[in-house]
Amino acid sequence: VMPGGLILEALAQTRGLLVSEVTGVRASDGVILYFAGIDKARFKLPVSPGDRLMMEAKVLRHKRDVWQFEARAWVDDRTACTATLMCAAKSVVG
Repeated sequence: VMPGGLILEALAQTRGLLVSEVTGVRASDGVILYFAGIDKARFKLPVSPGDRLMMEAKVLRHKRDVWQFEARAWVDDRTACTATLMCAAKSVVG
């Protein structure tokens, strides 16, 4: 069984890809995204070896350098996990 913590990490990575795609910001630009919070995490279905875990994230809010997302992971048509995730951007240049 895939642990819930790993599912949340995978959703967080999906969220990072979404921010990068929407904003065009890349690590090579001297900006990193970091995990800032999680709310309302719910695990509804065990994920087993051989399952294809699909993920999506939608932006709920964006203010300055902080984003809030609704994220979902599913297997077939059944929801495995839902959560509200937050991330923030930080400049690492000079």
